[in-house]
Amino acid sequence: MKKLCLVLGISLLVIAGCKTQTSKATETEEDGFSFAFLTDIHLQPEKEAVAGFRQAIDSVNKLNPDFVITGGDLVMDALDQTYSRVDSLYNLYIEVSGELNMPVYNAVGNHEVYGWHRTEEGIESNPDFGKRMFEKKMGDRFYSFDHKGWHFIILDAIYRSEEGHYIGKIDQAQQEWLKGDLEKTNRLTPIAITVHIPFITSATQLRQGALAANSEGIVITNSLKVLQLFGEHNLKLVLQGHLHFNEDLYVGNQVHFITGGAVCGRWWSNEPGDLPEEGFMMIHIKGDELSSEYFDYGWTPPEDI
Repeated sequence: MKKLCLVLGISLLVIAGCKTQTSKATETEEDGFSFAFLTDIHLQPEKEAVAGFRQAIDSVNKLNPDFVITGGDLVMDALDQTYSRVDSLYNLYIEVSGELNMPVYNAVGNHEVYGWHRTEEGIESNPDFGKRMFEKKMGDRFYSFDHKGWHFIILDAIYRSEEGHYIGKIDQAQQEWLKGDLEKTNRLTPIAITVHIPFITSATQLRQGALAANSEGIVITNSLKVLQLFGEHNLKLVLQGHLHFNEDLYVGNQVHFITGGAVCGRWWSNEPGDLPEEGFMMIHIKGDELSSEYFDYGWTPPEDI
């Protein structure tokens, strides 16, 4: 059944006496707007995923936001698949996502990275190895854009460890680029960041207990260093994916860290578990205030999946 679900926020009230989830520190003169955040699509020809994604697209088009941001894991899967399979998945995503009626800004996830988990000789010499296929097919892996008084930054949180697997980290090249981007941004301008792997999350502690530690593949390992770059700027929103988990951590009467569930829900299947229903976030902006809703677009997996 299709429904709108208000995200259950977990408020971290760092500043004593905080009573509101929206800041009025600076007001822009721009009109309000909305955009959709779609993460963890995991598009594939199997499991009726194309039909499911098209149903999500139809819902987005009817809601008619100004634009769409994706949070990575667009396809399923590039890390350990053959070149022809990965190429076909990218082409499928480009074809189907092209049915969205508004601009789409894509972020890279770990499932877009070609070949890091493959062992055949010479694979690293392939010109599309790693994130180069994403760059060839989708464009830059980190960039920024402006919309109606807000500044949006898309970052690449996928880093290759010495052992060859992915971890969460913002590399040095991005940090240097980010410093330059922020130098050109007015300090009062509201800023939104999108990453695939979260900067912070409560998911591990809620599932495993308060003392459970996050692994280096669950969160961005240099999160503090990167977030400190925004110290004198008006950071309002961080959009995250990867965990197939819904949360809104509202920190210090300032920043929403929203982890946006998953378009694919339970991996396009009927598997039981604590993962949220398939869906995407709608973010509503007015001045530098924001609100969010999780939209369950109503897809039901076939019984045999």
